[in-house]
Amino acid sequence: MPRPTLARSTSVGLVALSVALLLASCTPSALKPGEALPIRIESRAIATLGGSPRLAEGIEFVGGLELSSDEPLFGAFSSIRFLDDSRFVGVFDTGYWIEGRIERGADGTLSGISDARLAAMLDRDGRESTSKYQVDAESLAIVGDKAIVGFEQRHRVVTYAPLASLATARPSQPLPLPFPVSRLRSNGGIEALVVSPADGPLAGAVVAISEKSVDEDGNNFAGILDGPLAGEFRVRPHDGFEITDGVFLPSGELVLLERRFSIASGVAMRLRRIDGASIRPGAIVDGPVIFEADYGSEIDNMEGIDAVPAADGSIRLIAVSDDNHSILQRTVMLEFRLEP
Repeated sequence: MPRPTLARSTSVGLVALSVALLLASCTPSALKPGEALPIRIESRAIATLGGSPRLAEGIEFVGGLELSSDEPLFGAFSSIRFLDDSRFVGVFDTGYWIEGRIERGADGTLSGISDARLAAMLDRDGRESTSKYQVDAESLAIVGDKAIVGFEQRHRVVTYAPLASLATARPSQPLPLPFPVSRLRSNGGIEALVVSPADGPLAGAVVAISEKSVDEDGNNFAGILDGPLAGEFRVRPHDGFEITDGVFLPSGELVLLERRFSIASGVAMRLRRIDGASIRPGAIVDGPVIFEADYGSEIDNMEGIDAVPAADGSIRLIAVSDDNHSILQRTVMLEFRLEP
């Protein structure tokens, strides 16, 4: 599949991309409820980012992949979580689970995806829905043997278990949230569900952060869903960037993945680092940018991120993009090395 180049897209193409971002719909599934479908994922190595990315001291790009598949259900990646240093689980905002394993070459850089399979996310009656309103999965957290998923449009956070049988798992009743669901925007709800370190002040609590649902002062709604400091807080946004995912580091710091898109400036991504000790009820948290890139680099509509400890003591941040099943977008997986 030829690589679409956002930097050279026509104005018509950018309008089409904008429409795709807003109106992406579900692809009818050929899967039977409860079935896991093995798929083959092809990859093209991304050795350099290109363009003029801005990286803070201590973070570097180490490689990536452009991913594609002849399975039409593949795409619309919204969140990814690693179960160990290679196996991962993710959600598509079209209502599908993806599971697989990253492969590495002799130099340690990403070389491909293996053992990939898809499964429909079931409702409480064990059925699959093709309604985008019902299955717009945007965020994912793994806690023990449970997958916790945040949906937008029909805003809710639910759990699926056991983790080993997601193809047949059914959702729990929606979990209580510490902020009013009525304040969440239809296409800007909970985009990040992140699990805090068990030995930190939040004691392993799950943190939820909205994409572009803001209070009267323009700060994003966020909340600590459980634990000793359960309650509501806010995240201060900057420069038109919207939060699409996040991950806690072993140090207790939170890294936010952010995205910006406009017809005038194209697409951009950013990583921002938040002091974990600042996250508590009533707080408005903020932090420095550690990476930023625009359409001149090998990025796309970046929506998911997770952290994997490396043998050299560093942390590998792995981010994935949502292609919205658009011919103008790509599914890319980018890896960064963060100094310990």
